[in-house]
Amino acid sequence: MSNQTQVSANIVAGLPLRPEASAIPRTAIQRIASLRIAQIASFSALIVVATSIARIPLPPPIYEITLAPAFYMAISVIFPRKVSFWSIALGSAIGEAINLVITPAPLIYIPGIVWARAPEALIIYKFREKGVRWITFAMVLGTIYETVAFLVPDGLFYSYALFSYGDTAIGLTAGFSTAFFYDIFTLLDLAWIPIALGIITGVRKAFNIRFFE
Repeated sequence: MSNQTQVSANIVAGLPLRPEASAIPRTAIQRIASLRIAQIASFSALIVVATSIARIPLPPPIYEITLAPAFYMAISVIFPRKVSFWSIALGSAIGEAINLVITPAPLIYIPGIVWARAPEALIIYKFREKGVRWITFAMVLGTIYETVAFLVPDGLFYSYALFSYGDTAIGLTAGFSTAFFYDIFTLLDLAWIPIALGIITGVRKAFNIRFFE
């Protein structure tokens, strides 16, 4: 492996540069950084659109179902970990902020959706080198994580009437029962897994590449 190839691989993986990397032109490093920024900006915009502008109009308690999972599940497999993580985090935060302008709700929703969604990129990325069954398992696991990540804080917020989740404390049992009624529908995101797998297959065939590094 050439020095430039090794350095590029280390940058993508977040590893320190080798001592001999000083001979590599600075422009190569800048190009890689520019590419990462462009990828994150593009995919963040896609997730913003899927989270807010193109969201599916549904009544409570399933009004939070959006098109976004189909895209960020696929991105988490095809692209580097940092790209998928930050694209999901930024896109979800901005998309949810737009939603709150249209339909006022507690501002805690913004960090809440980031907390629930962004780690999915890390879960799915962990299995991306494996076959379709393992990738599907990772997407299921990520969706379960997202559901629990919504349920636990929401249960506490309803229980103790935090962040405008009610006027008075109602106790843990009632609080988690209320949160469960709303958050269990997050599991409907599992329906996007076949679409995400289709996107992955289509991109790989179109570009004749397994991963974009």
